[in-house]
Amino acid sequence: MTREAWPTDLKVRDHGRMLHVSYDSGESFDISAELLRVESPSAEVKGHGPGQEQLVWGKRDVAIQRAEAIGNYAVRLIFSDGHSTGIFTWTYLAKLGREGAALMQAYEQKLKDAGLTRTP
Repeated sequence: MTREAWPTDLKVRDHGRMLHVSYDSGESFDISAELLRVESPSAEVKGHGPGQEQLVWGKRDVAIQRAEAIGNYAVRLIFSDGHSTGIFTWTYLAKLGREGAALMQAYEQKLKDAGLTRTP
């Protein structure tokens, strides 16, 4: 069984527009606040089960106002739009870092298909 990478650094940067996460595996990621917000693991975004996901739009200018440690396994991000219910585990942050470009591309396609935009 492979051990999960452990975070060694977590910083909110660029006036809240970016979250930087470094891991003891040597990986590090800069994840945009917009991606974090639209991929929040909260029930508001993910729903309570498969097929209940909500398409969040208009979050291009969202910022991270604060990051709060949740035990030793996660962080709660408080966003400028008031969203604060997502608990981002270290594993989920690594997934967002690794797959961020593809997730953002898929998100933009969903917005286009729905006639929505990233701008408020």
